[in-house]
Amino acid sequence: MPVPQTGQAPSDSRVLLAAVSELPPSEMQEAEEEIREIKKEIIESRGLIIKTNNLVNSLGADVKAIAKRQSSYERRFNWNGGVFLGVVAVISFAGLKLASDARIREIESEVRELNRQKKELTRELDQETERADDRARAETKASQFYSLIRQQKREQVVERYDALSKETLSGAERAFFRDTYDSFRLDLSILSYQNGLELMRTGRYAEAAEQFRESFRLRDDAAHIPAVKYQLARALRKLDRQSEAMVYARQVVAQKLDRELQDDAMYLVGLCAEELDDIDTAREAVRTLIRRWPRSSIARDARIKLRDLNRRALRGHQAAADAPEQS
Repeated sequence: MPVPQTGQAPSDSRVLLAAVSELPPSEMQEAEEEIREIKKEIIESRGLIIKTNNLVNSLGADVKAIAKRQSSYERRFNWNGGVFLGVVAVISFAGLKLASDARIREIESEVRELNRQKKELTRELDQETERADDRARAETKASQFYSLIRQQKREQVVERYDALSKETLSGAERAFFRDTYDSFRLDLSILSYQNGLELMRTGRYAEAAEQFRESFRLRDDAAHIPAVKYQLARALRKLDRQSEAMVYARQVVAQKLDRELQDDAMYLVGLCAEELDDIDTAREAVRTLIRRWPRSSIARDARIKLRDLNRRALRGHQAAADAPEQS
């Protein structure tokens, strides 16, 4: 007898029952047991189907929840990704801006440095050009000045030296021109002194005094300057300028360069003071001469002058004493 297959639809149970009822009792009992087994399996299958449906529904709900969470995660991920990309973009832009600004500052610094170097080089070039021009001008003036030296034009050399000394000269040129200038000044000073002596001999004392002053101006540290001052004092005395004469005469007395003129200058101080009616100063000057230079060639004249001054001083004192009595 054929056994119905498990897993058939429940609608076939009546057919199975009808078929079973036609069987003999022993077989019918077996068939009923099989039918119970089949029902049990069907019930279990239904339970499994229900559980499966529940599991499928639960799984669907879980899948939907997961899908929802996944969607939310994807949205958050997309937002986060967008924000991240935006932050990265901002940071990249900021970094690019900082790098660009740093590069711009570096370039500007390089440009400023190059401009500074340009200005410095331009200034140095201008200075070199100016020095070259100054040197060329100095060489021209030095050549002209040297021509005057060779021609022995002392006055022009002395007059032009101050202007030439301001030019850009080499050390050798400057030293040579300075030595020549000093030498020509000395020559002109001596020449002025000699001219003054000649004018003194002819009685032209004012012109002689000017020549002596010019000699002194040209070279005030030369060896003949004490003589120049002494002769200038003599010329001023002749011009009735005894006070000025005494100044120069005292300078001759005080100097140590030409000691042979000291006694003559001191005697001249006495003469000028006498002419100014300063008898006391005159007596003191003559006494100093006799005391310091007793063997001088004018010591004898000084003693005579001192006696004369003493007599004048005595007469002056007597006159001063008689004046109150007469009054």
